[in-house]
Amino acid sequence: MKIILVLIAMVLSAPALAEEGVITIAVITQERDPVEPVSPIDRPIRDEGIAGARLGLSDNATTGRFTGQSFTLVERTVKNDGKPEDLIRELVREGVRLVVSDLDASLLLAAASAPDAREMLLINARAPDDALRNESCRANVLHTIPSRAMLADALAQYLMSKRWRRWFLVTGGTSGDRLQADAFRRAAARFGAEIAVEKDWTFKPGHARSDTGHVTLQTEIPALTQVTDHDVLVVADEANEFGEFLSYRTARPRPVAGTHGLVTTGWSPVSEQWGATQLQSRFEKSAGRRMSPVDYAAWAAVRAIGEAAVRSRSADPAGIASFLRGPDFILSGFKGQGQSFRAWDGQMRQPILIAGPRLLVSVSPQAGYLHRGSELDTLGTDREESRCKL
Repeated sequence: MKIILVLIAMVLSAPALAEEGVITIAVITQERDPVEPVSPIDRPIRDEGIAGARLGLSDNATTGRFTGQSFTLVERTVKNDGKPEDLIRELVREGVRLVVSDLDASLLLAAASAPDAREMLLINARAPDDALRNESCRANVLHTIPSRAMLADALAQYLMSKRWRRWFLVTGGTSGDRLQADAFRRAAARFGAEIAVEKDWTFKPGHARSDTGHVTLQTEIPALTQVTDHDVLVVADEANEFGEFLSYRTARPRPVAGTHGLVTTGWSPVSEQWGATQLQSRFEKSAGRRMSPVDYAAWAAVRAIGEAAVRSRSADPAGIASFLRGPDFILSGFKGQGQSFRAWDGQMRQPILIAGPRLLVSVSPQAGYLHRGSELDTLGTDREESRCKL
């Protein structure tokens, strides 16, 4: 009842729509190899991202019933041997101009750089790469997924608020792990922390949950972590190969944070404040599982398009894209503050959750970190630091 009253009030307060029509949103994902669960209680997720987009469409439809607008979702997948440019060309022929991207960075860049994508708007809901917000930015791309720099800055602010200044950084072997480690180093320098020691994770235990793997981890991890004293172990393991095994096995009794342990994330199943429980329950009912950060980013992308369509009083993709980038756009994202897009790199400014395995611990930006514009811009690349040349 409360939701209906809010929607009615929103419609009555807005001017009549200049035009009506169907707004088509495409979601492009890619074939990915299945990932073996780390824990026996984990279950494989086969619809990550698209499930969030579907819920966003349902939420848009609720608003659309009051505004005379309707929304449809087109789902496409880039095959392992396919090219995203071909999908972009196909969507353009179908008249689709608004796209939610569930692609890795290289495929997103190929899609956004395609000649047919010039008049498109792509909203990145998957790739956290800082280069996409800097030297590899594109004028037709916005981002709802937080960048690695945002996640690292959010953690650094919290660790500094706890006076955990000395970090032990452990980095995995993938390119994503190395990029996240770079973000942690940048955040440490930015907020005054010290990386006391760094090590690379090179051990390959095979199946770590087997008897042999378990015994080997019990000896290898204490040996790896027998280093100079530190306040916290910061782990960069985006591939989820070893981070879960570090807690409770280190040589010193120190907290684990980063990609594992105490994590920074755009969304977490443990979030329940600011109406998040409502979003969590609706997603679980529709998808049959908990909402992931990629699901949330895809939901936010579709909802942002829906919100811009209502507020711009238009079904025209160009008008919607212009409104999304403008100063009047704001999205209620169930994280306590309105979320909008930065003019200099297209990144959605948003609070970053700091979560343990079962409960929310904190939210960044932390108290005391001020900014002349928005305190949310203390997370990630600020205007003066941006290398994006649009």
